[in-house]
Amino acid sequence: MLDEATVALAASVGSAVVQAAGTDAWAAFRSRLARLLGRGDRRREDAVSERLDRTAAELAAPAPQDGGERGRHGAAWRTRIEDLLEELEPDERAAVAAGLRVLLDEVASGAVHPGGGGGGGGGGGVVRNVFLGPAAVQSGDGNVQVNRFGSRP
Repeated sequence: MLDEATVALAASVGSAVVQAAGTDAWAAFRSRLARLLGRGDRRREDAVSERLDRTAAELAAPAPQDGGERGRHGAAWRTRIEDLLEELEPDERAAVAAGLRVLLDEVASGAVHPGGGGGGGGGGGVVRNVFLGPAAVQSGDGNVQVNRFGSRP
């Protein structure tokens, strides 16, 4: 069973896949994520790359997208990440989770770009997120965020 922070991390990765698909940052993001999830096994990395490519192709299809397709793909990737992390030994789980956090931080800051690496600056905005329930997102240094879910007294 994964802790709440790890489940939230998996959900963030699922949303990031959907957000990055079709953007200039896709190739770099796809490559980094496949390498992380492949964990040193080239066949596993290739399988993840193919699955990511199918996701991007389906999201780019001309069919009308009302958010349902994006939500379905985000949820599928969240589940894949959760399953992978559950299967790993604690040390390896921590290492993969740390790598995923670094990748997400770089995506949020705009540091993942077509050149493939970090170092870019730029407006890392939050766009086209898919949340399948109450969610709280915070990005940046020293931000303060107050969240209330449900009715206010």
